[in-house]
Amino acid sequence: MNQRRVVVTGLGTVNPTGNSVSESWKAIREGQNGITPITRFDATNFKVKLAGEVKDFAPEKRMDKREARRMARFTQFALYAAEEAIHDSGILGAPLSDDTLRPFEQKIPAGDAAHTGVIISSGIGGIDVIEQEHSRGMEKGWERVSPFFIPMTICNMAAARVAISHGLKGICTCPVTACAGGSNAIGDAFHRIRDGYEEVMICGGTEAAITPLSIGGFSSMTALSYAEDPARGSIPFDAERNGFVMGEGSGILVLEELSHAQKRNAHIYAEIIGYGVNCDAYHITAPAPDGAGGAECMRLALKDAGITPDQINYINAHGTSTHLNDAGETHAIKTVFGEHARHLAVSSTKSMTGHLLGGAGGIEAVFSCMALQDQFIPPTINLKVPDPECDLDYVPGTGRNAALSCVLSNSLGFGGHNASLIFRSFH
Repeated sequence: MNQRRVVVTGLGTVNPTGNSVSESWKAIREGQNGITPITRFDATNFKVKLAGEVKDFAPEKRMDKREARRMARFTQFALYAAEEAIHDSGILGAPLSDDTLRPFEQKIPAGDAAHTGVIISSGIGGIDVIEQEHSRGMEKGWERVSPFFIPMTICNMAAARVAISHGLKGICTCPVTACAGGSNAIGDAFHRIRDGYEEVMICGGTEAAITPLSIGGFSSMTALSYAEDPARGSIPFDAERNGFVMGEGSGILVLEELSHAQKRNAHIYAEIIGYGVNCDAYHITAPAPDGAGGAECMRLALKDAGITPDQINYINAHGTSTHLNDAGETHAIKTVFGEHARHLAVSSTKSMTGHLLGGAGGIEAVFSCMALQDQFIPPTINLKVPDPECDLDYVPGTGRNAALSCVLSNSLGFGGHNASLIFRSFH
């Protein structure tokens, strides 16, 4: 059976390093740190002081102001990034201008709408609204909470809002697989097109979990860094790493069946060729110590892509800056790639964005596609102190130009969820 080829024709993001792909990728190339002291709430009495916050976010630039007030922050992020990706792809025939102040109301033609789907992940959904409305209920009575409370908080609403905004009537769903969710969304969308169910998919992840309850919960389980210096907060693969830094934002891709894209002369960023997904079945939060689940997931992605390990040039690592993840992922890479692991570039863009949970796989897929587009490997910034357990080429400090043909992106989540994506340069 001949499988259909799937390409990436649109990219969109809002994250701690920028509010568009161009702004964010420029910052990533230059190794700019998007991690700063927390401003979303008063963190004076918290051990955790740092986060990767989205700066100067104005949702009304790309959506109706009244509707924006009826969305949780994670949904606003997703719709904002999706508008960029959709317009970037050209499937609406209109370019996106960053200074556009009106909402986009264009619908995809009816004939295409049934063959265009949406898969957008979120790990936690509208936790900010849950906290706000709980306080309101305690103060004013539980039946005085907002009538929009439920549709604002449920995780699927980001995908639903994107579908509603453009009348997309294909599959519309939301994988909730913790930190693997964004990559699961993209991989599932890839297979939907490859197997003939849809022609176009809007896919990725979104998260907005910089809230007192969320930070408190992750802090109490000692998952977060207590560093106060942004340069020593998210430091993947560094011997002094002591936890991840919470980030927020969204990364969205438009995937398209190849001939469908070529018929309309679409710009193609990359081809997506492989997707691996499995479970450690080991522990509710900790990865398997030897990285066995992650290793098998990468093998599954390579098999799905029909390529050999030595064809991968660069890995955008999960690289969370926790002791267990970084050591386990390093071991997994060496297990799968053998001697070739010594010739691979491996970096973690979480050193600049922090960890976006269910949104991580989305923005890291955007960066993986841009790495192929520009033939440039982003750095792992602030990697200063070598760790004997982490002994690969992590591209410390400064990114580099390189001949890239295939890029692999890993996402590993609580519950043992693993997802790996492979993108290939398209010529």
